[in-house]
Amino acid sequence: MNYNLENAIIDSVVLKALLISRGVKVSNKVYSKFSKNFRLSTNPMECNTIILPDQTIVQLTDLAFHMDYIKSAISWNTLKQLKYLSQIKTSFRLDLDESGSASIFYKKQKVTIVTFPKAIDFYKQYTSTGIPYIGNAVLQGTQWLSFQLLWKCDYACAGEPCQYCYSGGELENLIKRKKKLPRYPTPEDVAEIVEYVFINEKYADSIQITGGSTFNVHAECDKIKAILDAINIRVGRENIKGEILIYTTPPKDPRLVDQLFEAGADKIAMSLEIWDEELAKKIMPGKMKHTGRQRHLDALEYIAAKYGKNKACSNFIIGLEPAESVLEGAEYLASKGIVPIASVWIPFGRPVLGSMKAPGMEYYKKVEDGLAEIYSKYGVIPPGAKGLNVCMCRDIYMQSIQACATN
Repeated sequence: MNYNLENAIIDSVVLKALLISRGVKVSNKVYSKFSKNFRLSTNPMECNTIILPDQTIVQLTDLAFHMDYIKSAISWNTLKQLKYLSQIKTSFRLDLDESGSASIFYKKQKVTIVTFPKAIDFYKQYTSTGIPYIGNAVLQGTQWLSFQLLWKCDYACAGEPCQYCYSGGELENLIKRKKKLPRYPTPEDVAEIVEYVFINEKYADSIQITGGSTFNVHAECDKIKAILDAINIRVGRENIKGEILIYTTPPKDPRLVDQLFEAGADKIAMSLEIWDEELAKKIMPGKMKHTGRQRHLDALEYIAAKYGKNKACSNFIIGLEPAESVLEGAEYLASKGIVPIASVWIPFGRPVLGSMKAPGMEYYKKVEDGLAEIYSKYGVIPPGAKGLNVCMCRDIYMQSIQACATN
C-alpha cells in the first residue's frame, strides 16, 4: 500500500521506518478513546503497536512519554545538551480524524488511518515468584511474545555497552552508581509467561528470546536450553504454532548451539548489527573486542551448513551505517543461506557517535529495494508470518512476494 507524504509516494515499509525512527506525538484523545479496549498505554515499557491498513506492524513510541521515562529511569546527562534536543523532534502525530478514527498525521497532512491490537491484561501480571511481566517481556504486534533481556549484559557491566542499546546503557549506569541490578526471570518464570500468553489468552504464536551478551557463552547456551526445556514441560512445543527465535552470543565452539535446536529452537540469531568493521569498533566496543565479526560468521555459517538455509539469522541495525554497507553485509550472509534481519535504529534511545539524527526516506527506500532483491536472489526468508515491531525485514519480504504475484 502506498501513502502520500509531502508529495512523495512511499510504501508501508518506508512509512514504518520513518515512524519508528522519528517517534510520534500521541493525542490524549486517542488514549481516552482506545486504551480501554486496545493495547495502547502511556507507559513506554508496554511496547505499543499500531497496525497500518495492509496489516504492517509498527512500533508506536509516544515521544513525550518516552523521553520522560528515560529522564526518570537513568541519569542521562547528554540528553540535557541542547545539541540533541533539536534532533529528537517529530512531525508525526497520532490523532483522531474527522470521523473519529485514529490516524497518522504528518504536520497537518493526514497520512493514513491505523488500528491497534486488542487489549489483554498481560502487563498487569506477575509470575508466581513475583516477577512482573512488564520490563521482562513484551507483546510485539499480534504474533510475537518477546523476552528482551533475560540476564545481564557482561559487556555493558564492564563499561563497554553498544552505543545504540538502551538496556546496555541502563546497566552501565547502574554499575557506575553502584546500584542493584534487576532481578531476572528464571526459566520457570519464562515458561509461566509463555503459558499465560499461549494457553490462557491464545494471543501469540511465536517466541523471541534474548539475553545479554556474556563472557561465558557455554553457560549462556545452558541457560537458553534450560528455558526451552521449561517451556516444553509447562506449555508443550506442540502448542507453539509459530517459531522460536533465539538471539545468543556466538560461542567459540559453534557445536554448542546444537543443544538449542534439539531443545526446540527453530532459528538462531547471532547479530553482527553493523557490517563496517571500523564503524562497529567505535559503536560496539565490547562486542567487537570479545567476539568480533569472524566469530559471528563462523557460528552462523556452521548453523547454515548443518541445519540448512534460513536457520541462522543475523540482525543489522538500519540507520547506523551507509545503505551500501548494510546491503554488502546482507548479501554476503544471504549467499551463505543466513537470513539478514533488518531492525530500524531508534535514535531517541541513546546518541550514537554523538548524533540522534535518523536517515531520510531515501535511505530506507534504498535498503528496502536492496533487501527485497537479496531475499529473492538467495531464497532466504525472514522469521515470522507478520513483522516484529521494529524489524522491517519480514515486511520487505511480504511486499516483494505481493509485487511478484501482481506482476
